[in-house]
Amino acid sequence: MQTRFKKSAKVFDIVITAVGGTLSVGIMLYGVFYFGLGEAWPELVLNLFYVACLVMIWMYFFDRLDTHKFNYWCSISVGMTVLLRDILFAPPLAYYSLHLACLTLSVLLLCTLTFFYARKNWKSYTKRNLWAICVIDMIIAALYNLAVYLAPTDEYTNYMLTEIWIRPTITYGLVACFVTEVEKR
Repeated sequence: MQTRFKKSAKVFDIVITAVGGTLSVGIMLYGVFYFGLGEAWPELVLNLFYVACLVMIWMYFFDRLDTHKFNYWCSISVGMTVLLRDILFAPPLAYYSLHLACLTLSVLLLCTLTFFYARKNWKSYTKRNLWAICVIDMIIAALYNLAVYLAPTDEYTNYMLTEIWIRPTITYGLVACFVTEVEKR
């Protein structure tokens, strides 16, 4: 099978992203079955979007999906997870300032995804624009991580910490794919 990327560093980035995302989604699916569908069904919906992104990353890696379709559908999938998990059904946080910061950054992330990925002239983005999306997502995850550590721990804590970092991992993979496309111009 022929891959889209030839540089070993780029192949390593994509493979690590896909393997890390796949392991994280697997742990979350185990958590859904462990806690029961009645309690963890929102995680199952989010995992469907994550699985779709991971499948598209693999299809893009093996040159089975063109850049435009990859760009559009991955942007939609990541945007839906931001909208569902961080905006519409945001988890209750013990500190209102953390909740407000996460909500503000989530809206900013959704706006940047819409602006940079869903526009007609999507090839005009720069590496800085792409890394901004990844950095915003990592800051959101770090704030959620802080909120989890400040709250009392329970049996859900390990699964929450895993779920928090799935999307930044996938976002890093998307950025790694698109940075290569920018370099080809």
